[in-house]
Amino acid sequence: MNSAQWIEKSDKYIMKTYGRYPVVPVRGAGCRVWDADGKEYLDFLAGVAVNNLGHCHPKVVKAIQDQAATMIHCSNYYQIPPQIELAELLCSHSFADKAFFCNSGAEANEAAIKLARKYSRETHGNPERYEIITALASFHGRTMATVSATGQEKVQKFFDPLLHGFRYVPFNDAAALEAAITPQTCAIMLEPIQGEGGVVVPSADYFRAVREICNRHQLLLIFDEVQVGIGRTGKLFAYEHFGIEPDIMTLAKALAGGAPIGTMLARDEVAASFSPGTHGSTFGGNPLVTAAAIATIRCILEDGILNRAEEMGEYLLGELEALAKKFPFVAEVRGIGLMIGMELTVPAGDVVKKGHERGVLLNVAQDKVLRFVPPLIVSKQEVNEMIGILEGIFQEVTA
Repeated sequence: MNSAQWIEKSDKYIMKTYGRYPVVPVRGAGCRVWDADGKEYLDFLAGVAVNNLGHCHPKVVKAIQDQAATMIHCSNYYQIPPQIELAELLCSHSFADKAFFCNSGAEANEAAIKLARKYSRETHGNPERYEIITALASFHGRTMATVSATGQEKVQKFFDPLLHGFRYVPFNDAAALEAAITPQTCAIMLEPIQGEGGVVVPSADYFRAVREICNRHQLLLIFDEVQVGIGRTGKLFAYEHFGIEPDIMTLAKALAGGAPIGTMLARDEVAASFSPGTHGSTFGGNPLVTAAAIATIRCILEDGILNRAEEMGEYLLGELEALAKKFPFVAEVRGIGLMIGMELTVPAGDVVKKGHERGVLLNVAQDKVLRFVPPLIVSKQEVNEMIGILEGIFQEVTA
């Protein structure tokens, strides 16, 4: 079937929960994908920061093949060796002592919300201490609890009443955050860098102030690293840039090289509030996805991927800044590692569509910010190719 035939069938059978572009990728390798008509695309979206090792990385493919031939799934009623090994790997490279596995970022954040409330109730003996403060323009998922946690009206619209107990404050404003704390507050939940919010990077002092506020008010600090974790910023976890540690952290997108997985990590004292029967996930951390995640993490740690992400991030940022000087409708270029945003004063969606026509997959956040999250294995040659295409589009926009 060609692309047009697939799109016709999609329109007939798939619910309209996404504004899908007329691109039908059927094969991927490294930083490139090919559609059903054989057209090649350079992928600077990477499945929205999922394919950190590119498409079909051989080490991830082999881990999945080997595990699929051994055991695909078994219940969490039993001990699962790849799950245990992955938990050890994540905890030994982070602040955390324990891991809980699930299937997605939304599920991981849902678990974090539940754990924070239960820990607070048990630790402080106050059932009214359940509020969680999050940031305006944040994005934490599509379940009811994570929609309620998300600080964007467009995500919450049509789904009220929302889950009670969330307050929203401006991002990167520690004074506003502290002013929002009430006797009912139990935790603060933030993304180290806002992705869906438009690739917003906070000041260097912000998270140190937030950590101090949490300590002083005995609040838990939850970091949502679903999009920014697993090497995206040039470090395995984004919190490492800020010289502080959270109490709970969630991960998902890039954790298993494209296989669906989520995890919530926590310090021992906090994790102890989850006991058998309080939370769970049927497929969470099954042998297949945890084997893929082990291969992904080991590859990122052992194959120089973090240094490459940092180096190529600086190169891409510099090339985009050079482009910005040529085109006055570029308002700002910002980011860390290979998570970079370019804010425009013209509709960014038109640039994305023209990118598809010219063979590059791009993305837009908040209608005006081009978001660049390519695979961490991207080369200078591929960056230069994308920049050349983008410059051609910008010239067309100004013509």
